[in-house]
Amino acid sequence: MRKIVASALIALLVAAPGAAFAASTAAPIAAKPAAMSAAASTQSIASTVKAFDLKTHSLTLANGVSYMLPTTFKDPGLKIGQKVNVNYQMNGKTYQATSVALS
Repeated sequence: MRKIVASALIALLVAAPGAAFAASTAAPIAAKPAAMSAAASTQSIASTVKAFDLKTHSLTLANGVSYMLPTTFKDPGLKIGQKVNVNYQMNGKTYQATSVALS
């Protein structure tokens, strides 16, 4: 009987630390970072037009940032030097304009 109890005790002592270690290595599932959810939100900027090309659907503002216009964009009469309000979303590293209004 002593041999069985001793063997069971030794087996328990050997197995218990391994089970505790396995339980502690599981990482909790992290929620999406705030930057990811904020990236999908619409932002806006008011600036002046530096360049505008309807063929390539691009609008560059005075800050040097180029915004890609939707293919359905209708030119409201944009001219270089004119003040505009641009609503846009980040699509990766691309600034995707959702609307452009003269100001």
